[in-house]
Amino acid sequence: MFSKETYIKRRQQLAKDVDKGLLLFIGNSESPMNYADNTYRYRQDSSFLYFFGLNHPDLVGVVDAETGDTAVYGDDYTIDHIVWMGNQPTIAERAATCGVNKAGTTAELTETLAAAQKAGRPIHFLPVYRGESKIKLLEWLNIQPSEIATKASLELTLAVVNQRNYKSDEEIIEIEKAVNTTVEMHQAAMRTARPGMTEAQIAAEVERIALAEDGSISFPVIATINGQTLHNHYHGNTLKDGQLFLLDAGAETNMGYAGDMSSTFPTGKTFSPRQRDIYQVALNSHEKAIEMLKPGVSFKEIYLESAREVLRGMKDLGFVNGNIDDAVSAGAHAMFFPCGLGHMMGLDVHDMEDLGEQHVGYVNELKSTQFGMKSLRLGRKLEPGFVLTIEPGIYFIPQLIDKWKAEKHLTEFLNFDKLEEYKDFGGCRNEEDFLITNDGYRLLGKPLAKTIEDVENERLKAF
Repeated sequence: MFSKETYIKRRQQLAKDVDKGLLLFIGNSESPMNYADNTYRYRQDSSFLYFFGLNHPDLVGVVDAETGDTAVYGDDYTIDHIVWMGNQPTIAERAATCGVNKAGTTAELTETLAAAQKAGRPIHFLPVYRGESKIKLLEWLNIQPSEIATKASLELTLAVVNQRNYKSDEEIIEIEKAVNTTVEMHQAAMRTARPGMTEAQIAAEVERIALAEDGSISFPVIATINGQTLHNHYHGNTLKDGQLFLLDAGAETNMGYAGDMSSTFPTGKTFSPRQRDIYQVALNSHEKAIEMLKPGVSFKEIYLESAREVLRGMKDLGFVNGNIDDAVSAGAHAMFFPCGLGHMMGLDVHDMEDLGEQHVGYVNELKSTQFGMKSLRLGRKLEPGFVLTIEPGIYFIPQLIDKWKAEKHLTEFLNFDKLEEYKDFGGCRNEEDFLITNDGYRLLGKPLAKTIEDVENERLKAF
């Protein structure tokens, strides 16, 4: 945890930003895998962590927006729990560590909420993403699960986003810790992967490093020879010489802050000629996006310029025809680059995605509905304190090639005969994490090999 003063200040600011009523923060419960006592790794709700810092299940925080009074509710463990888990702090003792002097039971929480409802006071809660939290809202506030999405408080959501989007110095230290571990995870993969190994063996080594740092992974590891599938969590393939291997993995610290990086390297010692060509185009797009990072610049425009850079390179290689600006406007870049350029990062690897990309990444500008651009999670102007990823890539997706070819879609820009030759290529991307500063940007964490020469030098260590 940070100091209790950090959490007190955050809650005080939140109370100022919301007009009136109670602010309800529902902490996460344990989630069983196949029976009640066999649970997944516990992960606290990120907004609860941000305002209370308590990484313990079945807690609820309540802030009175009018008085600033705060309470933490939950039930203390009985001797039956302690036999299995050892002695544990009381709810009151836990609450005191984050500067909350009032603690109560879940029964008392029910009474508090009922009294607020009876008095006609607003009860604000954030969008809900877990089923058990929906059941709790049904029991406490008599809100049907089907109604919860429309009853979540926009006022509270915007107030939370406005705090969490801007990372403090102490948060940056914690994020950078996660990123440094993430770099070590990717270095390990580059230095150990060899033909004959399975994807699962590499994924296991990557996850081991995160666990060894008293943390965990920030999302399920993507470790694959099929990089054209953007979120590929299958690890059953065996590496063969001549393939590309794509790793997308990040560490999470024991305080919940995330790192997120991608790397692509040959399964053998060196890239093949056509792998070098495509990889370099993707890297050029990556570097172009980084050059543009600074306050006041629209991330949507950075995305569009990175897309133009992809098409410029692919035109030189014979995949693209015509005017590049027209091609990007028409969405032709999405044949190779069908996803976004990056996203906010912090206590969530996709920061505050549960609160809505429109609120976090766009503010007053609506997201595009165009294929490719609709996956851009961040489009707003950049500001100091934002932490974000840069991760353009190039992907040859056979099904997308077949679909657009059959539809004769964008044939004025795309050379489908050339695309047919690359259906077995896979995909590649690099991803790094950045802090927007007052006058530009700063790379977070140790640098990871990304030039062709540096990647091949790393690969030599595996043989």
